[in-house]
Amino acid sequence: MNMQVLDARRDASGGYKVDVTRGERVGRVSSEWFSRPDDERFLSLGELAAMVRGRADHSRSRLVETSRIHVEASRSNAERLALVLPGADAPVEPNHWSFGQLAAQIGAPAAYLRQLPAALAGINLQYGLTSHRAEQIKTFETDDGRVELRAVTGPDYGRIYDHELVEAVQRIAGNGTGDTRWKVPGVLDWSRGVYNPRVDITKDTTTLYASDRDVFLFLVDDLNPIEVGRLPDGTPDLYFRGFYCWNSEVGAKTLGIASFYLRAVCQNRNLWGVEDFQEITIRHSKYAASRFAHEAASALTRFANSSPMPFINGIKAARAKIVARTDEDRSDFLRNRGFSKAETARIIDTVLAEEGRKPESIFDFVQGITALARDKPHQDARLDLEGRAKKLLDRAA
Repeated sequence: MNMQVLDARRDASGGYKVDVTRGERVGRVSSEWFSRPDDERFLSLGELAAMVRGRADHSRSRLVETSRIHVEASRSNAERLALVLPGADAPVEPNHWSFGQLAAQIGAPAAYLRQLPAALAGINLQYGLTSHRAEQIKTFETDDGRVELRAVTGPDYGRIYDHELVEAVQRIAGNGTGDTRWKVPGVLDWSRGVYNPRVDITKDTTTLYASDRDVFLFLVDDLNPIEVGRLPDGTPDLYFRGFYCWNSEVGAKTLGIASFYLRAVCQNRNLWGVEDFQEITIRHSKYAASRFAHEAASALTRFANSSPMPFINGIKAARAKIVARTDEDRSDFLRNRGFSKAETARIIDTVLAEEGRKPESIFDFVQGITALARDKPHQDARLDLEGRAKKLLDRAA
């Protein structure tokens, strides 16, 4: 890497000039950022890990015969309902989430039951538990001064604890605050097109989240830019590595890890200029914990320690592979790959507007296709276009 060139790209604030009109826009982190209240935002991985580890230490999971569960309702409190589990010292109170899971396990409509007085809802639940054909459920209880039923799942549910994911990230990212190369991201200055990797980590800027149902973490290696080719004005096209991961130990979602290269992160935590997006997910099935140890955690470590050269070489190969030199070539190239006449025209016009010339290489067409995808209002259509662009890029490598 030519560090003199990269230094020339830095401005007085220590940021990097980037071109976010290229690549994909990924809004997953932004959705998390918008939806999280302050008490679900953490300023370091250490703080986050302490919270999720603490609640796991006060939790227990067990298999229970449904016919031996007794539903207890209070006549003095029409909204209070508790379960007496076999072998338990005290009743457990379901929260909103676990109540819905319990109702689903016995085939009862949770929304309807919530509208009933607790005594009447209890009668319905008791009948469903007594006649439950699967005979067993797995409960997950947390005793933090009050025994709460956090989750109710099938007997083969394979729990991956939230702290296991957070601790796997800590092994490569430390505290996530800059003590390693992996950190909470900086912010793009739209007015200058400069991405500044150094911003204070606050409740507004953090990308480390956890609720009573899940965890979500997003980190970047944005102090070590990667140059992959040149922009139309001759300056370097810079990327950074990033990943996000998520989990729910109470069955609200799968475990997943997404890794990618990106050009910037904006104030609202949208990811801009994303390339080479890769994702793995693990369902919480019977052997999920083993799969996490052998697949997800190791994949995260491999990505963190891997060389960017395969990515760099792939982009260079796509830039070098010329597939069209005439208008007829361009039209045939896209139409033969399933693009409509209107889409073909828009892709070509987009490249012409952004590059100052018509598309010739695989990389040119990929950039035009991803630009078209960004304008699609429906996610399915957008993902389809992005998938087709990725296939083109992969074939060029």
